[in-house]
Amino acid sequence: MTPDPQTPDPQDGTEAGREADGLLALEVELIRRAPESQIEPSLDRVRAVLDLMGSPERSFPSIHVAGTNGKSSTTAMIDSLLTAHGLRTGRFTSPHLETVRERIRLDGELIDSGSLLAAWEDLAPFIAMVEADGERALTFFEVLTLLAFAAFADAPVSVGVVEVGLGGAWDSTNVIEPPVGVVMPVGMDHMDWLGDDLATIAGQKAGIIKPGMVIVLAEQDPIAADVLIERAVEVGATVFREGLDFGVIERQVALGGQVLTIKGVGGTYQNVFLPLHGEHQARNAACALAAVEAFLGGGAAALEGDRVGEGFASVSVPGRLEVIRRSPTVLLDVAHNPHGMEALAEAVTDAFAFNRLVGVVGILSDKDAEGILSVLEPLLAEVVITRSNSPRAVDPDDLGALAIEIFGEDRVIIEHSLPNAIEQAVTAAEDSGDLGGVGVLVTGSVTVVGEARSLLRSHR
Repeated sequence: MTPDPQTPDPQDGTEAGREADGLLALEVELIRRAPESQIEPSLDRVRAVLDLMGSPERSFPSIHVAGTNGKSSTTAMIDSLLTAHGLRTGRFTSPHLETVRERIRLDGELIDSGSLLAAWEDLAPFIAMVEADGERALTFFEVLTLLAFAAFADAPVSVGVVEVGLGGAWDSTNVIEPPVGVVMPVGMDHMDWLGDDLATIAGQKAGIIKPGMVIVLAEQDPIAADVLIERAVEVGATVFREGLDFGVIERQVALGGQVLTIKGVGGTYQNVFLPLHGEHQARNAACALAAVEAFLGGGAAALEGDRVGEGFASVSVPGRLEVIRRSPTVLLDVAHNPHGMEALAEAVTDAFAFNRLVGVVGILSDKDAEGILSVLEPLLAEVVITRSNSPRAVDPDDLGALAIEIFGEDRVIIEHSLPNAIEQAVTAAEDSGDLGGVGVLVTGSVTVVGEARSLLRSHR
């Protein structure tokens, strides 16, 4: 985790300095813990801390969002729709691009440093009590989940919008008992922790489906759909399915996004502007809308069209086909598995008219690098292979050798420095002489996109 770029430099003796010191100490405390990818098949320790705190997660209702791809975008849309309907929201997402504060939001805005530190001050003694038994320490992600719930209760919020970190059944967010849940498309990812076949992975995601809740299902592979629906029937959950109960009726590409007609479970909404690109984002919007309909009215009543329009028009999801620079256009996208990369490739073709697109790609070691590069090959004229600072990043020489097999040697550049990789990609794009028709796409992992975003924003 890199230092928070939005935190002031320490200034001894000043409030800002004390705050900066406190945030730095919190970051050190989080980093020393087991990584968030490490799942323990138990929620007991998280529940123990929450019980000692008086169960802050029960002080507000929640909407729980699981799935392989599209969770963060859908969570952001749900948040924005609820805000447009006058509710005070708390949003918990992962991972972050630049600062850990991105993961916890109040009323759509990053949690301020003071509120985050106050939540940690309240939480730390209870964590120490639970960890005093000498067994394993709580993980990075478990502590962040607890921080989110503490901050939401303290705010207080009217509703929490909570994204699953990894899987579902044993994810630390699964201590909540929400009235509404969402399962976005389930695909092959995180196989080392979730299982090596779709049915097993879907079983992990299905762990968020609880008795009596309403569950919104994005369109699924039939294997995953069978597992999810079987779980819903088993516990008596009500199911709304994309394509049957709700969905996108019409979409048109527009300047800065797209215009949609969406059939919800309670009504139909026309001329909805969504400032995000790609059919996958339109479908995410339909799932978000169905979830909010279910939360606000059980799905039986239509929402106010003006508020729906306001909510979608206000959505912002950094790192999702985000235009970070012009002349040439530089895009950032956090796609990091073949399914997500396929959606990205379709969205780029749909929304942009590039004559030449150069990629900057870095991939983490637990991902399907061959699958990712194979999807990108038809899209990119050239690819610059690089890495982030993550210890899990694949060495550019090894990834470059694989890229050469897929793209051919004349289309692959290997550059170990991310800043140099971006510079080389921009130069390669500009060499065509047509700045209006060329672009650069930075993708392959959240860590590469996060570091690139910090770099490019600092040079605006």
